Amino acid sequence: MNQKIKLLASTLLSVGLTAPAFAQDVPAAANDDVLKIGLIYTLSGPPAALGEQARDGFLLAAESLGDIGGMKTEIIVVDDEGRPDLAADKARELVQRDGVDFVVGPIFSNILMAIVQPVTSTGTILISTNAGTSTLAGEACNPNFYTTSYQNDQNHEVMGAYAESQGYQNVFLMAPNYQAGQDSLAGFKHSYTGATAGEVFTELGQLDFSSELAQIAAFQPDAVFTFMPGGMGVNLVKQYSQAGLTSIPFLSAFTVDETTLPATQDAAVGMLGGANWAPDLETEANKAFVDGYIAKYNAVPGTYAMQAYDAAQLIDSAVKKLGGDLTDRDALRAAIHEADFDSPRGDFSFGTNNFPVQDFYLVEAVKREDGMYGTSVKEKIFDDYVDNYAAQCKM
Repeated sequence: MNQKIKLLASTLLSVGLTAPAFAQDVPAAANDDVLKIGLIYTLSGPPAALGEQARDGFLLAAESLGDIGGMKTEIIVVDDEGRPDLAADKARELVQRDGVDFVVGPIFSNILMAIVQPVTSTGTILISTNAGTSTLAGEACNPNFYTTSYQNDQNHEVMGAYAESQGYQNVFLMAPNYQAGQDSLAGFKHSYTGATAGEVFTELGQLDFSSELAQIAAFQPDAVFTFMPGGMGVNLVKQYSQAGLTSIPFLSAFTVDETTLPATQDAAVGMLGGANWAPDLETEANKAFVDGYIAKYNAVPGTYAMQAYDAAQLIDSAVKKLGGDLTDRDALRAAIHEADFDSPRGDFSFGTNNFPVQDFYLVEAVKREDGMYGTSVKEKIFDDYVDNYAAQCKM
């Protein structure tokens, strides 16, 4: 890592917080000459691969940028362990004890909902690089909250639109029972008008899908649509193949991607997904990002890494515009909203709710020429797409 970037691990104790929501106050950290950034990701347990990609994507950008925003930079990495209560405590630690200027993360929507108030109520900026709940995109939008990823529904809407275009009339739907899982099926149904063969919410973290696969075998739907990130997705794809169900089209988002393909490999090749990016997207910024990531980590980056990479670029662009002076919070928010950087995904801007306006693609799992596995763009489904909740945001 660049010697100008100081990286710490945090295992601090929690402290209380009573500030009102959406505070406009200037955090004390804004007045010092060190840019402090806290990364909060799930870095243990079956979903750790997702958090590790996000962490590594951010650190790759930090290394290439050097002093982020032209300031001496300190990055503190914490593991939320997939526990909302622990995540809330660690978010308070980052803000109150460590005095960070920005909190970046998390992976899961239930973690996001646990940390958004402890972070933003102090006036600190929270940038989500993955979770994008419908509430925060709409009525609960927040001037101190931004996301470099998407609104949770959108990648799933890609697959609904694809299922619609294929004339499927009987799709089996399956997702874990938490906010992002609920958003995923809602997103699919935003753009799919056909019937459903079944709609199942599984336990978050479930690894045995024999019961659900038996239902699919019995129903024989036109296709299956699922959202199963991390280890859940690995097990589901392997069990789907072992159950002899590969003749039924398998559609997904965050189930067959660069975090699961190293484990599923050929069992997933040919499966389709919805995404806002893929490693073979043809932009100069993307080539630099993907080549740099593979060279440093010997792995193909996924969206988790790309979106965190962009968060570092976003912070860098905003802080540079202000010459390192973070005391004018309105100016800081305006500089962030300008999003003046080159994203590997190409088109990127913020909508009125601080969620991205961007393109979305149908992608396919492939074995690459270098022998590694990744996703590849098949076609663009949505162009400069604004999420369905932005009109409800009254910022």
